[in-house]
Amino acid sequence: MTQSPIRAASVMAAAAATALILAGCSAPAASEPQANGLPASYGDCEVTGEKGEYTLDTLTENELVMKADLPSPGWYNGDTVEDIRSGFDFCLLVNIAHRAGIDNVKLVMSSFDGLVAGKAGDMDLSLNQITITDERREVMDFSDPYFQSTAGVLVKKGADVDESNLADSKLGVKQGTVGQILVNDVIKPGTEPAVFPGDPEMQAAVAAGNVDAGIQDLSIVLGAAVKSGGKLEVVGQIETDEAYGVMLPKDSPNTEIVNQILADLKADGTLDQLSAAYLTDAYGVDPATIPVWSVG
Repeated sequence: MTQSPIRAASVMAAAAATALILAGCSAPAASEPQANGLPASYGDCEVTGEKGEYTLDTLTENELVMKADLPSPGWYNGDTVEDIRSGFDFCLLVNIAHRAGIDNVKLVMSSFDGLVAGKAGDMDLSLNQITITDERREVMDFSDPYFQSTAGVLVKKGADVDESNLADSKLGVKQGTVGQILVNDVIKPGTEPAVFPGDPEMQAAVAAGNVDAGIQDLSIVLGAAVKSGGKLEVVGQIETDEAYGVMLPKDSPNTEIVNQILADLKADGTLDQLSAAYLTDAYGVDPATIPVWSVG
């Protein structure tokens, strides 16, 4: 590996890249590099490995179309899709594009439940903290795992929610997630959980006290707690033995190539460095210190 996967944006790079990653709009042309020589659509990410070592069969030549429910703190950093220039999943996406010799990364907003149901329309892939499940494999392809996950319990700061009373609490979940499955099939609360279309809606309900706790992937709720400025906190985690994968259209010709790229990124340390830079630093806490709860 010849470079660190993280590059601080210079003033010139920021100016050159403004508003170039647009939801539903064409990515910038390869002839519009940043001051660091990387394509403008790569944002603040650094790349590792050899450009063009692999080849992907994409919808549009020299463009990688990625659909996701955006943004997501630590994973896709920014207040809007247009602002996203860094994050674990974003820079992983950029590194996949680089190793496939693709200069243009195009982000497109899509609902999470539509994505995992295979109803999001044309795309090359989705990187969206998507847990691999047998049900989802029926309609979409998945890469090998690139990140192990647990579920986190997000509450309003100081809320009286713990391992002993979780099932008696009013819970919130994001529609179509493994968190929803966990609540329905394992926690089995006495009150029907509130179902929200996205993470921001669920997090707002927790902050407002409309639900006692939100159940979602630990990494996502940790990011929400940091972004809340102390209004929210993560009080527990629940082991799910699940992992995130890159999701691709069913029978995609690119699945095995993506697996090869992920294997290289793991072997050369790029994935570990992305995690340290964007997740551990972003959350301000070691996830291993959060109590593991036994439920169900």
